[in-house]
Amino acid sequence: MEIVYTDCQSCGTSMIRDERGLGGTNTDGSKSLTYCSLCFAGGAFILPDMTVVEMQDQVRANMKKVGISGFLATVFTRRIPRLLRWCVERVGGNV
Repeated sequence: MEIVYTDCQSCGTSMIRDERGLGGTNTDGSKSLTYCSLCFAGGAFILPDMTVVEMQDQVRANMKKVGISGFLATVFTRRIPRLLRWCVERVGGNV
């Protein structure tokens, strides 16, 4: 049984706030319970070569665009390296 995450395990965005529904899609077309639609589609990451630092920069910039202060955006993005996508990459596993 797959774990249901409340936040995307790639960017940290709340799955409830996913603009295209509650999650990306797996290879079979089912909803991913792990990654949002901005990060994951068709069973693969939309930007597979993105680094954790690039993800933090992108999320921070998006948060600032919607009026979140730079300080709060930085605090929020500090947890991104601990999300599943980045932990798995550090130990050399598959998602």
